[in-house]
Amino acid sequence: MMSRLLFFFVFLYTVTTLTSTTSGATSCRTSCGNIQINYPFGIDKGCGASQFQGMLNCTSTDLDFFTPSGAYRVRSIDYDENTMVVFDPLMSTCSILQPHHDFKLSDIQNAIIRPSYDTVFALFNCSNDSPVKNRFKSLCFEAAGHSCDDLYSACPSLTIFNTLPGNITASLGNSTVRATPYCCFTSYDTVRVMNMNILDCSHYTTVIDDGKMRGVTPVDWSYGIELSYSVPEIGCDRCQKSGGTCGFDAETNIFLCQCPVSNDVSPRDCGGGVSDKGGCNSSKANYATLLLAMLVSFICAIL
Repeated sequence: MMSRLLFFFVFLYTVTTLTSTTSGATSCRTSCGNIQINYPFGIDKGCGASQFQGMLNCTSTDLDFFTPSGAYRVRSIDYDENTMVVFDPLMSTCSILQPHHDFKLSDIQNAIIRPSYDTVFALFNCSNDSPVKNRFKSLCFEAAGHSCDDLYSACPSLTIFNTLPGNITASLGNSTVRATPYCCFTSYDTVRVMNMNILDCSHYTTVIDDGKMRGVTPVDWSYGIELSYSVPEIGCDRCQKSGGTCGFDAETNIFLCQCPVSNDVSPRDCGGGVSDKGGCNSSKANYATLLLAMLVSFICAIL
């Protein structure tokens, strides 16, 4: 009798474990403030693509994008163009001057979500020994016809560099010629390889050259970082067409299609059928019915 009871409890534990819910998300929020959250992004455990997990966080009505160098406020996400615009609250702009810090991405972020070619990094107050003024001067370029002098002369936060001691270089008659500190418009690849200490520039800002910069004063530029991301091709379209939400198992990072009606998960879609592994997709109700039938049969057998 004791051996039968022991077998019963082992059997009950095994079946319960096999029929427990996969550790995917129970629900996925679809917005944060006024920003829609769609695949491949997610702000809840097991939501979106596993490659992007932990990158976004929703606090109240604000959505932040996290990198090794800090948190960046998300301003918009364009799911048609696969771009996200973020803003660095600690960088300088035309209206405020702030100490420099580095913009860093993790290795996985550099592979799947990195600044687009429309994002221009402007390095200010670079020393005479700066690599971008000497050996790597070719990394600097004009941004939509603008030079650094446009920034120094138009931005209230940068006019201080016009009056710093040592900027007077020559006297021509009754006038003087001032030379502002070296400045460089460059791409993300430059600041990725050389940090701000190596570049020897005291401040930086980023601006998005969306084709509307030419002829526009720096005061009215679009400051921020446009990130271009890639969407993993793992069958999310099929899941969404069946009414499901694309997510992943939080323990294994394997793709899961989360179904709203049965509160179940499937390896592919919410329509049932054969899974990628060749097994049949059964709902939790079927598992429960099977378990109950086997349990009743077992009790009848030992009584």
